[in-house]
Amino acid sequence: MAHIVVLGAGVGGVTTAFELVELRRPGDRITVISDSPDFSFTPSNPWVAVGWRAPEEILVPMKPVFDRLEVNFLSAGARRVDCAGNRIELADGSVVDYDYLVIATGPKLAFEEVEGLGPEGHTTSVCTTPHAKAAADAWERFLAAPGPIVVGAVQGASCFGPAYEFAFIMDAELRRRRLRDRVPMTFVTSEPYIGHLGLAGVGDSKGMLESELRQHHINWVTNAKVEKVEPGRMHVLEVDEEGNEKKRHELEFAHAMMLPAFKGVDALAGNEGLVNPRGFVLIDEFQRNPTYPNVYGVGVCVAIPPIEPTPVPTGVPKTGYM
Repeated sequence: MAHIVVLGAGVGGVTTAFELVELRRPGDRITVISDSPDFSFTPSNPWVAVGWRAPEEILVPMKPVFDRLEVNFLSAGARRVDCAGNRIELADGSVVDYDYLVIATGPKLAFEEVEGLGPEGHTTSVCTTPHAKAAADAWERFLAAPGPIVVGAVQGASCFGPAYEFAFIMDAELRRRRLRDRVPMTFVTSEPYIGHLGLAGVGDSKGMLESELRQHHINWVTNAKVEKVEPGRMHVLEVDEEGNEKKRHELEFAHAMMLPAFKGVDALAGNEGLVNPRGFVLIDEFQRNPTYPNVYGVGVCVAIPPIEPTPVPTGVPKTGYM
């Protein structure tokens, strides 16, 4: 019988593991490898970032869950995947062999691609629950001295929905606190137009979101490339439809949250034919890698080409069910 390993325990990995339990034959073994002992419900991170949820309210310890399902759970994290050898080296030095591998790692966050971006720089993030907790701490400091807010997604980003959601969440919380009139808000995005979402729009998403932003007094800059972020100031190049410089913006902020571009995780590198140049897992119509037919990919880690060319690079949003 087979040993099936699921690498990653986010939405895609946990869902895959549950499905495999239902399909498991006598003698099959399932192992889930994660870099955390907890499952984090990522869609609630924007709520954590304004104090609407505590981090522990969106975390589930996974070992007891998988123990009940007779699934082996390892939370050491992966250092290197060796597809040719059908093995995974873990961060603690141990090795796990497999017959079949499902890669569900999610992405690596490419904050380093923009100077000053991210929690180690001058903007906050809602991409992970620890990031959201740090953002909540920054939000409390911001509330004591309100000022301009900049929110959005940088060039190469593919996950635009949470940026819009977080803009409206902050707007709602500021109104609740009767502070909204003291906080100018600007939405900065690499999308060619509001509501593009990396999908060339969804229905009337352009008209709907433009209307909502206007009603909530949120300005916007599209076709935007964030060149660098300094303390309290974001340097943004706005281009036209041909990609030529249209306008330069220096946006001052007291609080900023910008979603980064994604790329593949380091543990997958070095496997020729497994990933594209950006590090995302290559798959066919069956979610299977063409080079290694016993390796599958699900969720944000898979390679999906852009829907269409855009003046500033944008990616396609991906989910754990993809």
